[in-house]
This record gives sequence, C-alpha cells and structure tokens, in this order.
Amino acid sequence: MCLAIPAQITELDGARAKVELSGNVLDADLSLIEDAREGDWVLLHAGFAIEKLEPEDAEETLKLFAEMGEATGDVPSV
Repeated sequence: MCLAIPAQITELDGARAKVELSGNVLDADLSLIEDAREGDWVLLHAGFAIEKLEPEDAEETLKLFAEMGEATGDVPSV
C-alpha cells in the first residue's frame, strides 16, 4: 500500500524543496511537477512531490487522516 501526504513548500532550490508536514520539515524532489512555488501544497510520496494540490483539498485530506487516527486511537498532530 502506498501513501501520499499533503505538504506545503516552504523553500525552493531548483528542483529541490523544503516542505512542511505537521511541523516537520522534509526534503522533497519537485522534478515531477511544474511551476512549483513557495506556499504551494503538494502531494508527497517517498520524497517526491507527485501533484500540486489546492489548499482546500490539502486541508480536507489532512482532516480525513486526523479522523482516521481518532477512529483507531492514534491521533496524529495536524
């Protein structure tokens, strides 16, 4: 099973970026998407941004993950 998670771009350096996910800063490769900018939301999978997301879609996805965590007793910080 694969999982991609919404993350927000905080810094750009060519095809590389720093993204924030629940307060954690991770490195990401942006070579699979076009026109990435600071502040954009991306779908992150295995260190690669695979799709740009609208902020509303990112928020909704993160809410769904939080609800799943609550249902299983494992509450993630969002």
